[in-house]
Amino acid sequence: PKMISRRALLLTGGAAILVVGGAYTTSVLTRDAPIVRQPWSDAPAGFDDPRLNALAYAILAPNPHNRQPWWVRLEGDSDLTLYCDLNRLLPETDPPNRQITIGFGAFLELFRMAAAEQGYRAEFALFPEGEPYPLLDERPVARIRMVEDAEVTTDPLFAHALTRRTARNVFTDASVAAETLDELRTLAVMREVSHFDFTVDDHRVDRLKELCRDSWFVEMMTPHVHHESTKLTRIGADEVRQNPDGISLYGPMMEAYRALGVLDRSRMDDPQSRGFQGTLQFYNRLIDSAQAFGWLNSTANTRIDQLHAGADWVRLNLAATKLGLSMHPLSQALQEFPEMAELYNALHQTVGVDAPNRVQGLFRFGYSAQPRPSPRWPMTSRLANLEV
Repeated sequence: PKMISRRALLLTGGAAILVVGGAYTTSVLTRDAPIVRQPWSDAPAGFDDPRLNALAYAILAPNPHNRQPWWVRLEGDSDLTLYCDLNRLLPETDPPNRQITIGFGAFLELFRMAAAEQGYRAEFALFPEGEPYPLLDERPVARIRMVEDAEVTTDPLFAHALTRRTARNVFTDASVAAETLDELRTLAVMREVSHFDFTVDDHRVDRLKELCRDSWFVEMMTPHVHHESTKLTRIGADEVRQNPDGISLYGPMMEAYRALGVLDRSRMDDPQSRGFQGTLQFYNRLIDSAQAFGWLNSTANTRIDQLHAGADWVRLNLAATKLGLSMHPLSQALQEFPEMAELYNALHQTVGVDAPNRVQGLFRFGYSAQPRPSPRWPMTSRLANLEV
C-alpha cells in the first residue's frame, strides 16, 4: 500500500485515511463494516514519520469497552505526549480508572515494539507530572522520545501484533494443557512486578466459572452499571461505522435482530426483555466454555503498576496468538463499584492473591475460530495536531 504522508493528513484534517482503499466504497453497500477494521491493515502500510508508524500499531491495543481513550500530541521531530481523553472513561464499571490505565499500558507496549522494528528506542517518561489520583486527569500519561538506535532489540512477539484478538466467542471442547499455559508464561517474558498464574484443575475452573457468572449477573442487574454498557453498544453496521468504539454488534445475525426489534438499547436495559435475557445467556455460554483460567497480578496497585500490567496483558495475548490459544478477559469480578465488592474479595481469595498484591486481569482460555479484528478509529483521529 502507498505510504500516507503527514502533509496529506494535515491538509485534509485527518480525513485522507478515510478515503484510501476501494473497500470503503463497497462497505457502504453491505451489512458488514470493513471500514472500521481498516486500521488493522493500514498499520503496516507506513507513514512518513516513525512516530506515526508506531502509533498505527499502538491504537490496536486491547482496552476496556474498546473506548480507545488515547489522545496524542506530536512535538518537534522525535517526541510525542500521550494523554487520556477524559470523555472516554467508564465511571460506572471502572470507577478508579484502573482498567483504562491498563489499556494505556498495552498501548505503550505495542508502541515500544513497533518503534524497535524501525530501529528506534522509545524512551518513556511515565506520568511525568505525577500519578493522578483518585482519577485520571488532564496531566500526561507519558512523554515519549524516539531515539535511533542500531542496537535496539526487536521483540519476537511483535510478529503477532496484527493477528492478536480478544476472543469473545464460545470455545470448543478441546482442553488446554498445563504445559501450554506454562509455555505461554515463558513466551510472554513479563516484568518482575507482575506474575501470571493459571489453573486447569476441574474443581477450580468450575469455581471460577461460578464467580464469573455471579459477577456478570451483578453487573447486568445493577442498572446504572449495565446502562453504561448499553449506552456504548453499537447495534448494526451503520452505528459501528459512525462510532467504531464501544461494544460493537454487527453482521447478518445482528442486523436481523435489530430489524426484528430484539436488539434495541432501551429493551437491553429491561431485565424482562428478550435482548436482556439473550445477552445474559450468551455471556454465560462464553463463561461455561472456558477450558482454563489465568490471572495476572501485580505486587502493588499504583498507576505505574497498572501500566506495567497492561504491557504484560498484551504480551500474554500476543504469546497466546503464537500458540494458537484463544484468550478472553472476564473483568466483571474485578470491577470496583460497591455492588461487586463481595465477589471482588471472593475472587482474590479463590486465586490466593492477598494485599498489597492485586489481580489486574482474569482470563478464560480455550480454542476457537479466529474472530474478526475489533473496530478502531483511524490513527489520525487520535492526534491533537499534525506538524509538518
